[in-house]
Amino acid sequence: MMNKVSPQQAAASPPNALGATNAGPECRPGCGACCIAPSISSPIPGMPGGKPAGIRCVQLTASYQCAIFGQPERPACCSGLAPGADMCGSDREYAIAWLTTLEAATRPHPRS
Repeated sequence: MMNKVSPQQAAASPPNALGATNAGPECRPGCGACCIAPSISSPIPGMPGGKPAGIRCVQLTASYQCAIFGQPERPACCSGLAPGADMCGSDREYAIAWLTTLEAATRPHPRS
């Protein structure tokens, strides 16, 4: 069962912003939620236009690890995103739901 996360919960405790380090908790093996749920507007090797929300990054390996982790080609937004209990929760489904909710809450609205 997927845990529901309100936009207020997601926005109240956003993931670490640019400039944060990846020190601290380790990523959960077999997760990859942060490489699937959010959109990335920066170029990624193999995805020069970035990636849409909900689409698996081409750099996410079969074992759900970043193939360009620690390399200069890795987008700054990826390097600045650090795992934490608020974002990752207790399982992959929670992390995907949290990141999807945050993505929706922070998506620019088209001008009318």
